[in-house]
Amino acid sequence: MAWLFYTDRRVKTYADEKAEIARLCTFESDTRKTLLLKACKVGSTWYAAAKVTNVDGSPVEDATYVTDEDGSITFGAVLLTRYDDGCWGYKDMEEATGPVESRAPLGLLNLLSELKDSDSYANAWRQRCRDWAAIPDYDERDRIRLASPVTLTDGSSCQIVTATHYRRGGKKRRCYRIEETGGLVRLSKASLAGSELLSSAKGDASPVLVEFFAGRGSDDTPP
Repeated sequence: MAWLFYTDRRVKTYADEKAEIARLCTFESDTRKTLLLKACKVGSTWYAAAKVTNVDGSPVEDATYVTDEDGSITFGAVLLTRYDDGCWGYKDMEEATGPVESRAPLGLLNLLSELKDSDSYANAWRQRCRDWAAIPDYDERDRIRLASPVTLTDGSSCQIVTATHYRRGGKKRRCYRIEETGGLVRLSKASLAGSELLSSAKGDASPVLVEFFAGRGSDDTPP
């Protein structure tokens, strides 16, 4: 589907956007009705879970989704949004059409119906969302080994870094200290995929936590 812009500029705020997403995902025909269960905005993209039921109460039959026990199906939708000269616009896609944006939260994915085809576009999209959610959100002073070296703008590379921050405009901004040089670098979340925690700032706080994060905290053997 192509982009659709609202030239009346009625959508101006996050609340306006959320209300419009709810309206777009809630409709009824002579045979089916759709209800928005959940909507989340990540960056400029909205992710939605929409539940479909038959008006007459019979089970919904669909080529892509397994019918849930209550006779409904719930599908994922991706809505790209942007403002152009003050006018809000969107482009909507169902998960089965192969959207590129894939950062839907796990809580939303858990609402979706099972898929009939494990090789479908929708299944691949859901897996990319899970892979994104699995990327760690490191704490201050965590020491990390990246899955592969990252090439920097000066041609050098780094692989072992420590999470830290710098301040700009009175706000803390995440960055990473390069172990080899001590320099600071900004890393995208994507570059942390597959990374390994070498030592934890939480573990450094006490010997008990050190033992726990080393995997020995669950040992029930008495001292």
